[in-house]
Amino acid sequence: MEPVESRTSWTFVTRHARILAMILRDPEIRLRDMAETCRIGERAAQAIVTDLESAGYLTRVRNGRRNHYEVTPGTLFRHPAEHHHKIAAFLRLLADLGSQAETTGRPAADGDRREREQRG
Repeated sequence: MEPVESRTSWTFVTRHARILAMILRDPEIRLRDMAETCRIGERAAQAIVTDLESAGYLTRVRNGRRNHYEVTPGTLFRHPAEHHHKIAAFLRLLADLGSQAETTGRPAADGDRREREQRG
């Protein structure tokens, strides 16, 4: 029997979704920071932002030397299997997970969420 190779090159969340969640968290985030978080080059991050803007998922306005981004409300998933669902709740989840990882240095666990719900 042949050994099974580990499949570590894929993730559940795409870079497009990660970048959109980062923009939701911080509308003035720099491309450099998006790229660093996603572990991609700045040109790749720029291409993703352009994709998202072209598809209507966000708008970009120049504010001095910085960009100000705004996620377009009411946008839907692109894949036919989910195209009737809005992306807002999914993005809020990703944005929340990202902000918790920044403050604690680790991703939030379900137990952390349950504990917060019981306290709050």
